[in-house]
Amino acid sequence: MATPSTGGTKYSDNPPAGLPTDQSRLLNNSPSSTIDGDSLLKKNNQVKSNEDNPVPKVAAWKSFISGGFGGICAVLVGQPFDLTKTRLQTAQPGQYASTTELVKKTFQKDGILGFYRGMSSPLVGVTPIFAVSFWGYAMGKKIIYSLTPSRTSKDLNYTEYAVAGAFSALPTTLIAAPIERIKVLLQVDGQSTGTPKYKGSVDCVKQVYNQGGVKSLFKGSFATVLRDSPGSAAYFVAYEVAKKKLTPKGSDPSKLNLTTICAAGGFAGIAMWSIAIPPDVIKSRLQSAPEGTYSGFLDCTKKTVKVDGLRALFKGFGPAILRAVPANAATFLGVELALVGLNKLSHPNLLIKLSGKM
Repeated sequence: MATPSTGGTKYSDNPPAGLPTDQSRLLNNSPSSTIDGDSLLKKNNQVKSNEDNPVPKVAAWKSFISGGFGGICAVLVGQPFDLTKTRLQTAQPGQYASTTELVKKTFQKDGILGFYRGMSSPLVGVTPIFAVSFWGYAMGKKIIYSLTPSRTSKDLNYTEYAVAGAFSALPTTLIAAPIERIKVLLQVDGQSTGTPKYKGSVDCVKQVYNQGGVKSLFKGSFATVLRDSPGSAAYFVAYEVAKKKLTPKGSDPSKLNLTTICAAGGFAGIAMWSIAIPPDVIKSRLQSAPEGTYSGFLDCTKKTVKVDGLRALFKGFGPAILRAVPANAATFLGVELALVGLNKLSHPNLLIKLSGKM
């Protein structure tokens, strides 16, 4: 029976029903201690409420950091494929007979390091691009959860995943457009003349800014949105679906299956580029062409099809798909590993231990 106490509620016999086992043991082992039973009951009810609530908490900041780490992994693995894709897309008709010829000429001229030309720009830029992309995806899911408070499952459907993915492209474009503009210019620099125009990323930014100001740096932004919105929708849907399908039933979802993550990541990359390659071709041509060549996205599309046919809209598809599998497998592997690390670092027990050592 409970008797009043200035420090809380004191239990002389059995603890109240509903307390977890560990809390009951604490009370029974400490009959002479004064314990705030009301607080324990309140905490217990809160835990039960959280368990019953199907809407998960989305830690967008973790997605931001893990996305940036995944982006670094993607660049290191995918840069040679990306350079090959861009050069094929921007090459003059007949300049290269095939992808193999382009690879041979690049290697003969610049060696293995030639395939990493222009990597400094994406390596510095892709980190925030992927960070914002995965943050945007997390925020998209958070918005969907907030709009559906009465949902009975924490799992989103395909449409909701697609909406969250498409949403992620909007904030990403603000960073991606100028970075990709510089990257494309560096990748095709000296391709037709044989003499590089830019000394590096910084010099390229200076020259582009001096010629056309901020507007020139953001050239191709509309094409970037047209590429990334549907592309990101397909990207995240494919990953979520593939990961779910490839995860064995009954397995612990908290334990990473590296094979599943890499396979799902590769599948996500294929899904994205199967949709995104036509607008990517136009984006690359817009961003690499001299000022005044095209009036906009539609004009570039019309002129490209008129000169090279519809087939031109799929230039670089082979290298893009070849890059998609290893690069995006590396991306999601990096993201998932980073999330595991962040979850461990932010675990309450670890924080208590760390604070105890300080």
